[in-house]
Amino acid sequence: MTGMEAPDAELKKELNATLHARKELGDEYESALVDSFLEKVEQRLDGAVDRRVRRQLAEQQMVVARDARSPQGSSDSWGERFGFGIVSLVLAIPLSAIGGSVADLPGLLVAWAGIVGVNVVQAARLSPNLFGRRKSSKDSDWEA
Repeated sequence: MTGMEAPDAELKKELNATLHARKELGDEYESALVDSFLEKVEQRLDGAVDRRVRRQLAEQQMVVARDARSPQGSSDSWGERFGFGIVSLVLAIPLSAIGGSVADLPGLLVAWAGIVGVNVVQAARLSPNLFGRRKSSKDSDWEA
């Protein structure tokens, strides 16, 4: 049982108390007792609806956050590319010095090959079509 089918012990107690009060108080208080019970049922339903809405909003926010973080999303921003380029150049200085001092020209070439490799991978991640991969008819957005 789920949702409204599940027995709600607290609501059942409220109904029993309302029926018992009606027996004790008589017919003149019946409408007030029924209104009071219906108000409690309405509050319970409102709470359930609020919980469902909050849960669905949270799920939608998670989906949006996941899409924003995915590499296929609109992460190809100028700021990200510029920042990565600056960091790459700043780190190139000590890597060049270490590679050149340890292994002379071959060490310098290996350091710069690594720097270029990292930048190529980053460029390919941000722009998948950069290195000639074209959308085939299988990749069409119009076909299922």
